[in-house]
Amino acid sequence: MKIHSGIFVLALVSALAAFTLTSCTRAQKSGNPDPSTIRLTHQQLQDKIKGGWAGQTIGVVYGAPVEFKYQGSIIGDHQIIPWNDTIVKYWWVKKPGLFDDIYTDLNFVDVFEKYGMEVSSDTIAAYWANTAYHLAHANQASRYNILQGMKPPQTGFWKNNPHADDLDFQIESDFIGLMAPGMVNHATGIADRVGHIMNSGDGWYGGVFMASLYSIAFATRDVNSLVETAIQTIPEGTLFRSCINDVIAHYKKYPNDWKTAWFEIEKKWNRDVGCPKGVYLSFNIDAKINSAYVALALLYGRGNFTRSVDIAARCGQDADCNAASVGGILGVMNGYSGIPEFWLKPLQQIENLNFENTTTSLSRAYQLSYSHALSMIKLAGGKTNGKEVEIPFEQPVAVAFEQNFEKTYPIARIKTDYSLTDEYNFTFTGNGYILYGNMVKSLKVDPDYVDRVSKRLGSEVFGLAEPDDPYVAQVEIYIDGNLDETVNLPMKNTSRRLEPAWKYLLAEGPHSVRLKWINPEPGYLIRLNDLIVYSENEPVNPMSNK
Repeated sequence: MKIHSGIFVLALVSALAAFTLTSCTRAQKSGNPDPSTIRLTHQQLQDKIKGGWAGQTIGVVYGAPVEFKYQGSIIGDHQIIPWNDTIVKYWWVKKPGLFDDIYTDLNFVDVFEKYGMEVSSDTIAAYWANTAYHLAHANQASRYNILQGMKPPQTGFWKNNPHADDLDFQIESDFIGLMAPGMVNHATGIADRVGHIMNSGDGWYGGVFMASLYSIAFATRDVNSLVETAIQTIPEGTLFRSCINDVIAHYKKYPNDWKTAWFEIEKKWNRDVGCPKGVYLSFNIDAKINSAYVALALLYGRGNFTRSVDIAARCGQDADCNAASVGGILGVMNGYSGIPEFWLKPLQQIENLNFENTTTSLSRAYQLSYSHALSMIKLAGGKTNGKEVEIPFEQPVAVAFEQNFEKTYPIARIKTDYSLTDEYNFTFTGNGYILYGNMVKSLKVDPDYVDRVSKRLGSEVFGLAEPDDPYVAQVEIYIDGNLDETVNLPMKNTSRRLEPAWKYLLAEGPHSVRLKWINPEPGYLIRLNDLIVYSENEPVNPMSNK
């Protein structure tokens, strides 16, 4: 795809100059929500919901070229992030999985459409577990847990899900705020039912915060008020609340310098404790810091769609997801009609197309969320008859206190690079561990092809989880000589277990672990790439006092 940077810069300047705000009620214009009721015409409500879905999709595409390519660094202004009239359709065809932010949202929209607004967490989980598309991180860990017979909230609890603090729920909670406009406590109630399926602690809070931002965006046009109100749904004393409070404080101290604020957040909060792909590495999918990027972009963007989405992408890490959240929130605040044509024109080419492995398009999502919002307004005691919708505005109430990985600090990452065919033994000193690895299958292929791939052994190439492979490895895990559990490791992609083995909150001290594969099959291996060790004692850099 050929991108003309000069054309992009001119278009970007034009978009900034043409940026306008949609009409709204007097209370919204003031930036102070009506303390009792939000009044919107049906057209305004539809416009805001439509703007939420559209803005989210725009953000996904804008951040796509830089997703996880900048880990712990800002994307400088000298680098042009491309945008043109065909770019949405380009990514739609090239990488349909890019739109996972949208189609995982739509999975939950379908559940509420099918079972009603008061659908139970168990029903949502069962529906979620049988989705056909590829999942990763906390999402796939929860799907595995459900398929193994576990129920929420245990499916998202950190001891059962090492990815519990990852941002999975953060990037798929948008639909909640859209179906609970201005009713933030109803939104967090839905977040409790949905988010604990795949996350807990900070990972859950990421989704609560995003759903709250979307919900409150229906009631205010002031991004400062928006962020400071939404964070009230997160309990004081949590790491998540502290992280976002720091963003707000840095914005007040450096109101015209988002990069300095970013750097201050980076120094304090850029470390991943749970996700084994990120521990001691630059990759960070933790919900705290990615939510911090969203808050930072909202504050420094000052309500300007273009500036805000651009800052969110330039913060790095999960750049497409964070830009999507910012775009969706401002899409609600300003409405679909308030998103510049510069952004909307490319999007409109795919609005009527169904997302991968779904029967839902953006156009259908607009209608479903509008219908669900009306149902939720009625349930909350509001009025939907007549020309205006009357929504009972809610002052935020903090959700329950949760904190994952307490007294669980990573102290070592050891390269194992071992292929398990029978059994594997190791020792460590600490209070927990996780093995980073996966099931692989040896595939007989043409030798010329093998020469062109990186994972090869003789005339074999090792493939990851297969779509329909029925084989399930069974591995006994012994800790200090005692059988702790027997785990199933399906080869099938949608059923797979992400990490072979882990255990947290053991007694601090020396431990031995033995993995015994009790039903090995020729052609299969369990790759053990890294061993991460935890301790109840936070490590201190011995060089810091030298």
